[in-house]
Amino acid sequence: MSLTFAPELLRAGLQPLLAAQPMSEQSLAYQRFYGLAVDGRAAPVRSWMGRFDVGGYELVNHIWLPEQPTATLFLVHGFYDHVGLYKHVINWALDHNFAVIACDLPGHGLSSGERASIDNFDEYQVVLHALFDEAQGLKLPRPWHLCGQSTGGAIVIDHLLTHGLDSPAQGQSILFAPLIRPRGWAMSKITYRLFSRFIKGLDRRFSENTNDPDFLPFLLADPLQPRRLPTVWVGALAEWIKRIEAAPRSQRSPLIIQGDADMTVDWAHNLQVLHEKFADPQVFMLNQARHHLANELPEMRERYFAFLDERLGVQ
Repeated sequence: MSLTFAPELLRAGLQPLLAAQPMSEQSLAYQRFYGLAVDGRAAPVRSWMGRFDVGGYELVNHIWLPEQPTATLFLVHGFYDHVGLYKHVINWALDHNFAVIACDLPGHGLSSGERASIDNFDEYQVVLHALFDEAQGLKLPRPWHLCGQSTGGAIVIDHLLTHGLDSPAQGQSILFAPLIRPRGWAMSKITYRLFSRFIKGLDRRFSENTNDPDFLPFLLADPLQPRRLPTVWVGALAEWIKRIEAAPRSQRSPLIIQGDADMTVDWAHNLQVLHEKFADPQVFMLNQARHHLANELPEMRERYFAFLDERLGVQ
């Protein structure tokens, strides 16, 4: 793949999302690169990008807006990810006439910040609430649905446990392979305690995290992929896990999609915690599916999208 956009130049040229800035050549090149362009859709959809400042970061946000949207999907990507990897989920939402709003988290994608790093998971909550403010300014239609993959799921979980029935997003909450604990967490904690004072980061290990044979080569060639795992992020995760596992129960009932071949998160433990923390969470287990469900094989996506269609009452 040849790079046709310059990430820093693209971000620097963006205005606030509320300005509805026409797509620049850089923005259009970005969308073409990740398959996010909407010009070929049967029903008209407007799409543009913006920039907003949150907690010392310059974050890039994205919106897709049908002519008469009936709901809004807030999309929260996973660790190492960015919005550009979520075309299948975005297209599914647009097919149901939902507006879609999302942003690249600090240190990810087109947003500023040390790559894939965060000092405290509370920073992610500040970002999510800022995204709610953006949606409010744009008068995006309700109900507001939440959707998070992996660490994005953790961000949604944190929000639901903290705000529950007081959240501005009172639609459905969709969790794809949500993170509570990663796989092998006991050993990871020991390694972190031994080496975190001396090592600032480790080289990232890319793995086959879907059954799609084309996805890993795409990740390896993706110019927005972080190449290091910062130890400070692991420390922030450790503190977050303790807080979440001690959090009081919520009356919300999220929709959880989980693959039984997921080698990234400790999904059996995580599902147990989620059953304890939420009122009647609905779990759809996907046989042979791996971790990055947003980019699993088409037949697997069809199965979990059918489950979501039924639960959301859409055709």
